[in-house]
Amino acid sequence: MGDWNLLGGILEEVHSHSTIVGKIWLTILFIFRMLVLGVAAEDVWDDEQLAFACNTKQPGCNNICYNDAFPISLIRFWVLQIIFVSSPSLVYMGHGFYRLRAFGKERQRQKSHLSAHMENPGLELEEQQRIDRELRRLEEQKRIHKFPLKGCLLRTYILHILIRSVLEVGFMIGQYILYGFQMHPFYKCTQPPCPNAVDCFVSRPTEKTIFMLFMHTIAAISVP
Repeated sequence: MGDWNLLGGILEEVHSHSTIVGKIWLTILFIFRMLVLGVAAEDVWDDEQLAFACNTKQPGCNNICYNDAFPISLIRFWVLQIIFVSSPSLVYMGHGFYRLRAFGKERQRQKSHLSAHMENPGLELEEQQRIDRELRRLEEQKRIHKFPLKGCLLRTYILHILIRSVLEVGFMIGQYILYGFQMHPFYKCTQPPCPNAVDCFVSRPTEKTIFMLFMHTIAAISVP
């Protein structure tokens, strides 16, 4: 679970510079995907290869049929999905950090300029109040450690959402092509060196089907 904590800590930084939609996506990613995958799904697939049995004693047949039935373990597939889908957010976070530093320097420059202007003895009361409000606004921005989502940062944010959506849909299609929406309890294998066609049996097919549908549903919800 240490790797999940690392990824979670990184994505939490994205959370502070996201819109409401982005924050909802992060909540879905953390609670309904990473937590479920790390705590529950791994146990369901723990005996995946050991419990995969074929009605033959031909040496090598079990391994060949398992490889044919499961080109990639769904657990590893989902881990790759989370990593790839999260990657655009990491790029956005890097851009956000850069813009945050630039915005901080600009804010400090504005504050110095306003403070110097405030010391002008001939300044009218209305202008003093305006400058005072502007100084309070700059201080508030500094306190909450946040800056407006606009300009090039907004474009980066929109681009990272589009790329993330394409990756999400791509993995959903990939999972459907590999396994469909159901894990069948048995698999008929005709791969050599198996003698003729042999029947192989999958462990916990119902539980695995439930998790497959669950991950499909969460992936669909995560697409903006």
